[in-house]
Amino acid sequence: MTHKNNYTLIEDLSKQGLDAIPELVRILINNAMCLQREEHLKASPYERTPQRQGYANGYKPKTVKTKMGEITFDIPQVRDSNFYPTALEKGMRSERALTIALAEMYIQGVSTRKVKKITEMLCGYEVSASQVSRASAQLDEVLQKWRERELGEVRYLYLDARYEKVRENGMVLDLAVLIATGIRLTGEREVLGVSTSLSEHEQHWKAFLTSLKKRGLKGVKLIISDDHTGLSAARREVFGGIPWQRCQFHLQQNAGAYVPKKAMKKEVAADIRAIFNASDREKAEEYLQWAIEKYAQSAPKLSQWMEENLAEGLTVLNFPLEHRRMIRTTNALERINREIRRRTRVASIFPNEASCLRLVTALLMEISEEWLAGKRYCIDDNIEN
Repeated sequence: MTHKNNYTLIEDLSKQGLDAIPELVRILINNAMCLQREEHLKASPYERTPQRQGYANGYKPKTVKTKMGEITFDIPQVRDSNFYPTALEKGMRSERALTIALAEMYIQGVSTRKVKKITEMLCGYEVSASQVSRASAQLDEVLQKWRERELGEVRYLYLDARYEKVRENGMVLDLAVLIATGIRLTGEREVLGVSTSLSEHEQHWKAFLTSLKKRGLKGVKLIISDDHTGLSAARREVFGGIPWQRCQFHLQQNAGAYVPKKAMKKEVAADIRAIFNASDREKAEEYLQWAIEKYAQSAPKLSQWMEENLAEGLTVLNFPLEHRRMIRTTNALERINREIRRRTRVASIFPNEASCLRLVTALLMEISEEWLAGKRYCIDDNIEN
């Protein structure tokens, strides 16, 4: 890849992806301003040195309008001084370059070299290795804190998996990215968690679901997902007794592999829709039995597949009619996956697992904040199973 093409791709990511992550810009500029205060005082926080020229005096918030929206920065203060950091002015003046540099740092795993380069751009002088390490840690701290936050009561839990390419020991491997979202009692949607791993599927799912539970996830009345490898066993072990709704959209797609003739596909699709759209569980099971018998001779493999799988898509019929449209599929998660794919395709192959987790976490954090600030997904709190 040429340098020009690489710059174009990075710039594209900055426009499509990191412009939606003002929190990271805030962290980096705040860090640069603190470094400038240390340089001005000739001392680090709590450091005793004869060269000290004054004392820190806390911070004052300042909200700045940017292309990424309003960002509130913490302006470091100095006692008995007119000190004012230039990093904020430089950062906003070079906002586009700053965002591109952040994109580069994401793709390359936030190397200390990249952090050093951008921090020096904002401060205007060379920074130490320890200062660079601190800036790198701050970039990850807010994301880890979000991933580990307390969850509380969630009514509906959605689970999905996607895969990204990552380099590991000289090989390009598929990295599993597990995502959980939910609908709270009050109707708000929220991204609950994300996890990446190269480990065996069932172990990864079990660890991820266990982590959600340890973070206080409770009150789940229904789990909605596709039939991902390893998920069923992990779900039963961690959330045993909670009903499972298998995604109807994916079931409809999976049926196509068992239809022997192309001319039959529309008819089969219509029959499956009739089953899923039944007014109650009893009628759905009647339609299902009828379809199983209908295709027993003309499409025996399809008939057997229907008998073994379609009932897993009918759990939704035990829930309120006004909620069924929202809990019959994982389509909301599919939209998240498309958005992640649009952003991560620029990286193509991540240099390491941490780099992938960092970018995906930041994107999910932004999506979740938009959801929580938007309208309620469903508002009926009196759900009976």
